[in-house]
Amino acid sequence: MSTSEIATVLAWHEAVNSNDMDTLLELSSDDIVLPTDDDDADQGLDELREWATTSGVTLEPGRMFVHAGIVVVEERATWAGEPGTPVDEAIAFRVVDDQVVMVVRHDNLEEAFEATGLSEADLYEA
Repeated sequence: MSTSEIATVLAWHEAVNSNDMDTLLELSSDDIVLPTDDDDADQGLDELREWATTSGVTLEPGRMFVHAGIVVVEERATWAGEPGTPVDEAIAFRVVDDQVVMVVRHDNLEEAFEATGLSEADLYEA
């Protein structure tokens, strides 16, 4: 387990929430892969910048699970367009050399575990 991976993911969340593009881009690989609403994926820092500046999302991380460069975060997402309707979800991050290289959104923790191979046994406890 790597606290470096956890620190990277927490800093990534903070950068998204504070709209700190410089930090967000520094924490992300040049070819970062991001989910889209149509089950495809976008790739690259320009796509990340576009998403981060237009999404209006606030991400509140909860429990975190980590193993072999994969971090799964239970979180609550609140979108600016629907501030009274937060969404509970799980996000899987792939972290390499202290940079996020992939972000995958899952509807719930069980779905994220199935996709990543992580489990409750991988719970990060500070």
